[in-house]
Formats: sequence, C-alpha cells, structure tokens
Amino acid sequence: MNHEKIKNNKTSKNSKKRKKKKTWKKILLVFLLILLIAGGVFAYKVHRNGGGMTGMLATMVGHDENTRKNLEEFRVLILGISTDQEEVDLTDTIMVASYNPNTQKATLLSIPRDTFTGKNASKASAYEKINALYNRKHRPDETLEAVNQITGLNIQYYVVVKTEALIKLVDVIGGINFNVPIDMDYDDPTQDLHIHLKKGEQLLDGDKAEQVVRFRHNNNGTSFPEEYGDNDTGRMRTQRDFIMQVIKQTAKPENIFKIGQILDVAKEYVLTNIDFNVAKDYIPYIVEFNTENLLTSTLPGTNTNKNINQTWVFIPNKKETEELIQELFYDRDETQMTETTTPINDISKSELTIEVLNGSGSNSNLQKVVEELKGAGFRVTRTGNTNTTTKTTIINKKNIKEGLLKNIKDVIGVGVIESSESSSSKVEVTIIIGKDY
Repeated sequence: MNHEKIKNNKTSKNSKKRKKKKTWKKILLVFLLILLIAGGVFAYKVHRNGGGMTGMLATMVGHDENTRKNLEEFRVLILGISTDQEEVDLTDTIMVASYNPNTQKATLLSIPRDTFTGKNASKASAYEKINALYNRKHRPDETLEAVNQITGLNIQYYVVVKTEALIKLVDVIGGINFNVPIDMDYDDPTQDLHIHLKKGEQLLDGDKAEQVVRFRHNNNGTSFPEEYGDNDTGRMRTQRDFIMQVIKQTAKPENIFKIGQILDVAKEYVLTNIDFNVAKDYIPYIVEFNTENLLTSTLPGTNTNKNINQTWVFIPNKKETEELIQELFYDRDETQMTETTTPINDISKSELTIEVLNGSGSNSNLQKVVEELKGAGFRVTRTGNTNTTTKTTIINKKNIKEGLLKNIKDVIGVGVIESSESSSSKVEVTIIIGKDY
C-alpha cells in the first residue's frame, strides 16, 4: 500500500516537471519569436534607411526613409580659443562650417582673426578686431553677429572649442595622420608655447596637433612659402587641412565605440548652443561623408595698418565676399543636371570658358595644365590657387555637353567629372588640379 502511494507521488511529480518543461519551452519559443520579429523589423528599417552603418544609426535614433530629405543644410560658427594666457580668451581660429546630409557636401570658410568689425577703419584699434569680440564678455553671440553681418549668412549655431579639447580629442582617437607642410621651429615662453616639428606625413598626438594649428612663423622670422600662404593665411590653410583630417579619422567606424569619451571631452571643453535633438538627426549621415566633398576657402580682403593707431587689420572685400559666399554655400547645392535639361551642344573648344585652380601644391602643375589645354585648342580665362586636394576635378558649371568634358579629361590625363550648375558662375568649366596630376 505504502509502495503504491510512493509510486503515485513520483508519477505525479514527474508529470508536473514535464508540464513545467513544456511551459518553459513555450515561453522560450515565444520569446525567440518576438526577438526574431523585432530583429526582422529592425533589419527592414535599417534597409529602408539606406543600410550599413548609416541605416543602423538612423534607425537607432528613430529616423525613417523621409527624415534625411527634410533636413536642411547645417551651418555653425567654430571659435577656437587658446587658453595659455590668463584671463585672455582671443578667438584665433574662426571658421564657418556647413554640412548638407542630402548632397554630402560641406564647406569650411576661414575668417581672418584681424578682420575689422568697427565702423571707421581709419581709427581702427585692436579691440575692434573680430578675434577680440569674445574676450569682451566671454559670449559668442557678438562674434556670431559680426560673422553674419560680414558674410550675409544667417548662422544660428556656434561651437567654442578650447585648446584642451583638441589635444584630448586627438589623443582619444589615437592620433591624427597629417602632412606637416614645412619644418616648424618656434618658441614663445610667455604662452609656454614651443613648436618643433619636421616637415612630412606623420602621426600627431594631441600636443603636436596643437603645435601644428597654432604655428604662424619660425623663430628666425620665416613662414610658409608664398604659394602656400604666409603667416596667418598659411595658418588658416593648415587649420582647415587639419580639421579635414580630424573629421575623416574621427568618422572611422572603430571610433563609434569611443563616442562616450568624445562626449566627455566635449562636455568639459566645448561650449555650444546646438541642441542635442538637432545634432543627433545629422550624426547618422556624417559617417557617409567623404572629405573630397569638402570645399575650403578664406574670406577675401586686404591687410592694412593705414590708421591713426597703426594697427594691422583685415578689411573684407564686399563684392568678392558676396561672390565667394554664393559659390560656397548656394551654387554647390543647386539642382543637379536632369534628363529634361538640354546640354549646350553648339559651343566649340575655343568658345568654352575654363577656370583652372591649383590644388596640387605645385606651382608648375598650374602652368603645365594651362599649356596643355591651350595646346589642345581650349581657352583658359581664369587661373588661381585653392586648397590642396587629392583628386583632380572637372566641374560642369553651365551644362556643357559630356563630350567636351571627356575631351578635357583626356588632355590633362586625369579628372573626376562633376556637375554643379551655377547661373552666377563666370566660367562654364572649373578644373581643380589635385595631387593625382
């Protein structure tokens, strides 16, 4: 009798165990099914958002396939402050940056630190230079207003970056590979600034990065070569080139996992009025950005000290500034050539107006390209220098027929053909000579 009770109890317990196992299996299957569905939905959204890293990031921040289309070009004023001198916060780096997530084009425009912001240049003082505005009240809105007035742009956002931010950011991402343009040898004990770098491609840590972007001239008075742009002009060019490399190398996939450290640096050493909800909408698309689509330049004007205080100031050229702003911030994003547009078929080589800009770093290349084009029957109406670029680009400004553009490419031997129509352009084709020439 007792044996039967024990047997029945065992049978009952085994039955309950089997039911529990079945129940857990069902729960596990349901859970796996939910994960599978959720994963499928996520993968589908990633695909609809463009796939890859961009699609994943866009999906993670709640975007859909229409979000990017509704994003406008993002413009911001960047102010770089050296904090070596106590109670002196001069903004020696002033740049306007723009980024369009739809065209994947960006711009960096340098504003010379001596730019005059007063009303009477004949009585100019150091306090009226644009780099002194922030130091007055330690507020960036005055500088922002001055830049908007000079450029005619309606920039809403600013980023104030202390020297320490650059040093720490470069160290966080493991250094920056950069081609130092010349040997640099400078010492300023008052700022505890010591610059000693050799020319050439090298990996810069944070300390060396600061040396590169702050260099203007050597202890013996020599500076960058004339074709590069001496003193402040050369420094602004180096700063733009360096920022290009920072953007390029920070956007590498492996640095996505360092975002926490990067944000920690920003919180401590960066002041900005950019709302995070605005910034996060652009982040997914920046990973697609190619620095070849970054156009850089400097505000046009002249340096002078013909005033009662004999203070050197930079006076912007109003007409040239208007033309440059149009070219940098508006012409590049006009509607591209479509199938309904009729190319100009009846223009000859000799009638075509061509502008050649040298971005190869070698003056002899500019003369060589001009001679090659003229020898082939083309007419070059404008020449000039631009920032160093890797690839040679042939830009169709007036919807010229494809055959002529390919002919130009054949003559100079290299070149990527692009279309960027501009009703205000003074030429029909712009050629930017790159290092590949």
